[in-house]
Amino acid sequence: MILFKTVRYKNFLSTGNTFTEIDLRRYQSTLVVGQNGAGKSTMLDAISFGLFGKAHRNINKKQLINSVNKKQCVVEVEFMIGANNFKVIRGIRPGVFEIWKNDTLINQASHNREYQQVLENNIMKLNHKTFHQVVVLGSSSFIPFMQLQGSHRREVIEDLLDINVFSAMNTLLKEKTNVLKETLKDLNYNIDIQNNKIDAQDKYIRDVAALTEESKKEYESRIHASQNSIDELQNANNVLSMGLEESIGETEERHSSLSDKRQGLMLRGQDRQTNLANVRQRITFFEENEVCSVCDQTISDSHKHVILEDAKQEAEGIQSSLRQIGSEGTSVEKEINENGLLLQSLRSKVSQLGENNREISTLQDQIRQYQKSLDKDVGADLTNAKSDRDAMKVEKDGMLEKKINASEQFNYNSVIGEMLKDTGIKTKIIKQYLPAINKLVNQYLQVLDFFVHFNLDESFQETIRSRHRDEFTYDSFSEGEKQRIDLALLFTWRQIAKMKNSVATNLLILDETFDSSLDHEGVENLMKILNTLDDDTNIFVISHKGEILDGRFKTKIEFKKEKNFSKMVA
Repeated sequence: MILFKTVRYKNFLSTGNTFTEIDLRRYQSTLVVGQNGAGKSTMLDAISFGLFGKAHRNINKKQLINSVNKKQCVVEVEFMIGANNFKVIRGIRPGVFEIWKNDTLINQASHNREYQQVLENNIMKLNHKTFHQVVVLGSSSFIPFMQLQGSHRREVIEDLLDINVFSAMNTLLKEKTNVLKETLKDLNYNIDIQNNKIDAQDKYIRDVAALTEESKKEYESRIHASQNSIDELQNANNVLSMGLEESIGETEERHSSLSDKRQGLMLRGQDRQTNLANVRQRITFFEENEVCSVCDQTISDSHKHVILEDAKQEAEGIQSSLRQIGSEGTSVEKEINENGLLLQSLRSKVSQLGENNREISTLQDQIRQYQKSLDKDVGADLTNAKSDRDAMKVEKDGMLEKKINASEQFNYNSVIGEMLKDTGIKTKIIKQYLPAINKLVNQYLQVLDFFVHFNLDESFQETIRSRHRDEFTYDSFSEGEKQRIDLALLFTWRQIAKMKNSVATNLLILDETFDSSLDHEGVENLMKILNTLDDDTNIFVISHKGEILDGRFKTKIEFKKEKNFSKMVA
């Protein structure tokens, strides 16, 4: 059982640079009051942030730090599990995350996510979802059990019944099964290879046994044919390589020179085009204007005629130059294409040389193999070949034995996997607890004066029947009726957790539950349930309607805003 002791926080949300400390075990029931925005629910956000790194409400982590001081945001949560005392310290600016056990810091993992898993899986055995199903019933950012998806409902139930160990076992089993799959795949592959080796060795033995003078002549004939092919290829290579390297160099150099020349012509052409555009602009100006734009004097017709004639002659000269450049460019482009074709032909010869050399190498390997076959001592070679084949068979038998063992283990794992699936052992355990869960839910619903028959099946889908046996779902009811179902489930989960001693805790927080959809009778009935809880349960009721609940709790905590900072008034 987790016994929460204290929560301390400063520079968290609207609190200032002085620690606000709340003793979570001092009184059995505590009323937390204050105006809207005074900081009542901050204690709940602080506990949630301290334990899980995120607030109870939907608040961005950067928004959790006090917007005035903007640093030194710290939350400390202390709790006991058995005889061990734990303290979790978490902060922002600077970032802090520490877990202390009996005043000794637990070794921090390389990553905060792994360190958080140590806290949730190894220490508390409680995650964020289950915490808010067992500890908290709130009106802000709280998702009741009945509004969770089926997979998330299962997570909560598995935590409560402490059967998520089967999920962990199933995960480990899947990893081992995947390793076995790879092992079987490798073994099958190696056995196929070994079979091919044995077949090849058997063929080799047959070939060696059948090696006669006739087969020797056949090998000699093959050697001769291969050598002739090598000679032909070498002759072809000699022809191809004559002056090839020098020709490639010259052709590549000419290609580069022609490319540079083409680039120069393009730049000259661009320059001429620019000059031609300027001349045409000047011609247009003098054709369209009577006054000089520089000196504001009238341009005489004779002067204009002289200027226009000069400009037109200059334009014709530029155009003639452009035609000359275009002609040269066409000639250069033709040379580049011809040179490119030549270069492509030379490179094709280089490729053919490489292909010929590879074929020569293959033929030389064949000649060596043929010669090796001719030089063998047939009798001794047969003995060695048979010995090698027997050794291969022994190795194959060993692989087959490993395959049989791996296949048996794979089959065992498949059976175990079926048992560890959601439809296996966990479902059987859940089926055993479902009657108790449904019974408790219906008992609490009756206390809350909501006379329906509530039933969860093993898929965690609800069936709700009225006294007239009409079937409903959760969404069929009003907000007040939904809240009665949520309350009944909350107290049921706490009761089941205590029975299993899985995620049982002393802390119960009702965040504005009395302020929402419950009518007067619902409030009275909820108080009846709270008054029947065990003495080791510490109840905190957060409300902004303190006048209605005053005097009904052991103590009261009030939060006020002073100079824009929340402050606790005991």
